[in-house]
Formats: sequence, structure tokens, C-alpha cells
Amino acid sequence: MDAQDKGSDARHGPAEPGVPAPRAPLPGPAAPADEPSALKPPSPDGRETAAAEQPPRDASDGPRTGVAALSLRYQIGAALALAVVAIVVCVHLGMTFLHVAPPNTVSKKHSGTIADWIYPEFEQNWKLFAPNPLQQNVSVQVRAEIRTPDGGSRTTGWYDLSAQDGRDIDGNPAPSHTQQNELRRAWDFYVSTHDDDNRPVGLRGALSESYLRRIMVMRLDRVDAAGRDGEVARVQVRSRTTQVPPPSWSGEKASDKAVHRVLPWWLLPEDEKRGGIG
Repeated sequence: MDAQDKGSDARHGPAEPGVPAPRAPLPGPAAPADEPSALKPPSPDGRETAAAEQPPRDASDGPRTGVAALSLRYQIGAALALAVVAIVVCVHLGMTFLHVAPPNTVSKKHSGTIADWIYPEFEQNWKLFAPNPLQQNVSVQVRAEIRTPDGGSRTTGWYDLSAQDGRDIDGNPAPSHTQQNELRRAWDFYVSTHDDDNRPVGLRGALSESYLRRIMVMRLDRVDAAGRDGEVARVQVRSRTTQVPPPSWSGEKASDKAVHRVLPWWLLPEDEKRGGIG
């Protein structure tokens, strides 16, 4: 058969030499970029279309948490509370700094205000960081003369108040400031304002004596030293001091003998005889 007898649907073989091969059909026009592709069928439920039409959500439209979730009234209250706490913290840090800093114009002018803020709860003791820290065990003890209703009197034994505080502190994860420092500081106050003969030195001698005496009376009242019908007429205070044993590797030697300092008997005012503090 000739080439002219081949129809349009006839299978074309390889081109004969000298005869050009038929050209491939040209591709159609490309779809515009802003039109959906004709090859991807639309979603049957239209969710993708709806999602594409929705504007992007703002992060601030989500649920609020923390202080932002409160109403305006409670937000104002929270802000005021935080401001008060910040002011108190700043005042406390300032008072503590002025208390431990060397004497200066501000601390001298406002010494009374600083002392009222610091004592007794926030007192700072730097003996641990001193070049020569305390190397003694000082125990404060007291005894009392009890007056009975029949006119007689009796003298109690010595109450070791320091040992009582030690037992209260031992095993206590949060001991009170009173248990830790009240008695110790009262005794240090007395010793610093009296000489070795127990005579007051300076203007604060009488104050330190009155302060120590009232602490003794309150402690005796707690243990009911006077009994049901008796009353404390006089008290006497003494200290028992022993040296802390040095470590074996130091080569130091310290005496193990206890040293006592006995104060004179103190008569009690009427308002203190039953444990009152006047």
C-alpha cells in the first residue's frame, strides 16, 4: 500500500528517510495563578473553602489566664497588693542596711525608728563572721524566793533557762526568735552595761536590769514556781560559763571548769510578783 492509502487513524511508523515526522501537539494555555486548579476537585463539604475564606485569628482572642483573667476591680486590687509588698520589702532592706552599716548621718538621725523596726525580730548578729567568734557556752539560770500565805518563805532550786530554750529549739524546724535570742540578748545587754562587781555603767544599766528581771519573772511564772498560793518575792540570776572544747587536731587546750557569775537578789515590785510585767 502507498502512503496515500493510509488513513488518519492509521498507525504511523517510523519516518521514512527524507520525510519529516509529524509534530507533537502544542500545550494549551496555562491556568491563571489566582484561579483554582482544575485538576484538584473541590472538597465535597466545602470546609477547605470556608477555612480559606476566614481571616487569620489574633493571638489575643484566646482565653485569658493569670491576672488578665480577673475583672478590672480585682486587677486593681492585685496591683495595689503587689505595690504594698514591694514598698515593705524596700523599707525592710533599707532598715536592715542602716542597722548593719557603720554609723552615719542617716542612721544616727533615725536611730530610734531603725531600732523599733529591727528589734527584736530582725536583729542581725555577725559574731559568726568575726575574727574571734564566741567560744564559750553561757547558760543563764535563776532561782526565786517564794513567800507563802502563812508568812513563811522558801527558796527554789536553780532553773536552767538556757537549757529549756535549747530543748525547745532542738528538733524544731522553725523555732521562734524568742526561744533563740530573747534570753541570750537580755544577758548580753546586762553584761555590757555592768562591771564585774555588777554595778551599772552608763545610763542603760537600770534598764538592762529591769529587762532581765522581768524576763526571769515571766519564765518562773510559766513553770509555776510559786505554786497555787505563793508569790515570788525575790529573784536571783547567775550565769554558768564553760569553754567550748577545741578540736583534737588543733593542739589547743581549754579549761573544762565552769565559771559562775552570781548577781545579787532583786526585790520584785508588786505588779511583778505574780508574773505581771507592769
